[in-house]
Amino acid sequence: MSTGDLALTWWGHASTTVDLGGVRVATDPLLSDRLFHLRRYAASPAAHAGEADVVLISHLHHDHLHLPSLRRFAPDVPILVPRGGEPLLRGLGADRVRPVEPGDVVEVAGVTVRVLPATHDGGRGPHTRITGPPLGFRVDGGGRSFWFPGDTELREDMRDVGAVDLALVPIGGWGPTLEDGHMNPVDGASAVLTVGAETAVPVHWGTFWPLGLRRIARSNHERLFTTPGQRFVDALAGQAVHAVLAEPGRQMAL
Repeated sequence: MSTGDLALTWWGHASTTVDLGGVRVATDPLLSDRLFHLRRYAASPAAHAGEADVVLISHLHHDHLHLPSLRRFAPDVPILVPRGGEPLLRGLGADRVRPVEPGDVVEVAGVTVRVLPATHDGGRGPHTRITGPPLGFRVDGGGRSFWFPGDTELREDMRDVGAVDLALVPIGGWGPTLEDGHMNPVDGASAVLTVGAETAVPVHWGTFWPLGLRRIARSNHERLFTTPGQRFVDALAGQAVHAVLAEPGRQMAL
């Protein structure tokens, strides 16, 4: 299945850069050290975190569609956004914004992006009516492939995604609870086994946490912030998939 080059850089949270066959794909870039009451507890993203050939946005929440981070990308880089979220990106240039929805197949920047459904809240937030479908993505290019399901619960149709070289699986959150619309480490491992992957890397954990909450809710901090990555790896032990923890900011060749 593997024929071309494949590399991953995890910038923390759900933000990654995947290089496949010479094309650089960014997912849900959140490149700041603060977001409202949240603080980054990982290395700050490097300047080149804002370099890509295409950007994929899974849903409209501020920690996934982060306008200051999107402004770091060159003005000609296309951005795939859930249909309905285009008004949020009006200031970034209408020509580069491509609204998509589940079922779409998009040829862009030398890769094929298959847009998948997800189970999550699709709204921007309580102060706006802007909403769009939550999305996942399968990306193929240069003889390699990766799957990024976005924030979602386990879904029966994950079995239709098809085996990939790399699975980027959200397994945590940023607060005292893990609400509906997310997967925990065990769910994430089940999702990987349903889809099929050579390598699986957990994301959306161990990066942002509310200021002061660690002292107030120590057990929740350990369960939802500190340990999800290792629990994901442990859940896949003995399976025909290589589960590995990425170090924020360090490129992994796969």
